[in-house]
Amino acid sequence: MPDFRECCDPAELLDLSGRKGLVVGIANDRSLAWPAALHFRQAGAELAITYVGERTKPHVAPLAARLDAPILLPCNVAAPHELAAVFEAITERWGKLDFILHAVGSVPPADLHGRLTDCSAEGFTEAMDVSVHSLVRMARLAEPLMTSGGSLITLSYLGGERVVENYNVMGPVKAALEATVRYLAHELGPASIRVNAISAGPVRTRAASGLTGFTGLLGATARAAPLRRNIEADEVGRAALLFASDYTSGITGEVLHVDAGVHIESPVLAAETNDKPEES
Repeated sequence: MPDFRECCDPAELLDLSGRKGLVVGIANDRSLAWPAALHFRQAGAELAITYVGERTKPHVAPLAARLDAPILLPCNVAAPHELAAVFEAITERWGKLDFILHAVGSVPPADLHGRLTDCSAEGFTEAMDVSVHSLVRMARLAEPLMTSGGSLITLSYLGGERVVENYNVMGPVKAALEATVRYLAHELGPASIRVNAISAGPVRTRAASGLTGFTGLLGATARAAPLRRNIEADEVGRAALLFASDYTSGITGEVLHVDAGVHIESPVLAAETNDKPEES
């Protein structure tokens, strides 16, 4: 039997040299999209970075500079012209796109903190549009640019599979997102475009800190998880790098749990209820 050194490169690394990627969802250096973007860049990819609006630009622009990102544009996904402008810039500069990280979500605070039963039609519509249909729109715009195949990656959470106290309307929204991943994977597979989701455990991001009882959720997750801890944002970033690489070329329509294993446990997570959301 040949020695492994005769057939394998001992220095083999994930390599995205020459790849072009779009990262949507960096709000600051605590965003889950940020370590993913770092890993993409360190692996050699060139990135386009977006920010929601002028209020977030001062937090995102320095991060884009650290990534040497040649494209930095506003992108409120609820504004179709802004998303279209991002893809126009990508087409003009690169003429192709290899992967997208979709890490956005939005819901009015009143609807997030209230019962699903009481959720307004407007709040439900906003949550579905920003968190789910934006991925559909990105897939449609990306398809003509992914002529050699590509990878679409989105972020989900366990609350889309089972009831997590205080996750409320975002539970059905994440369930819809995961179903969307499967249907897009089915439709785009013939073009060698893979679509996958990362179901991340709770991490102290700006968005997550708005959930009522988030500290209790962190504690409950750490107690229930087989690894007896919460995850780190960088662990989500490394998983995203894997999905952007050829190492997952045979994987599509998948929901990968990066949650210290808590999804395999039977008890329903119940966050300790607080009167107010955590301060970000």
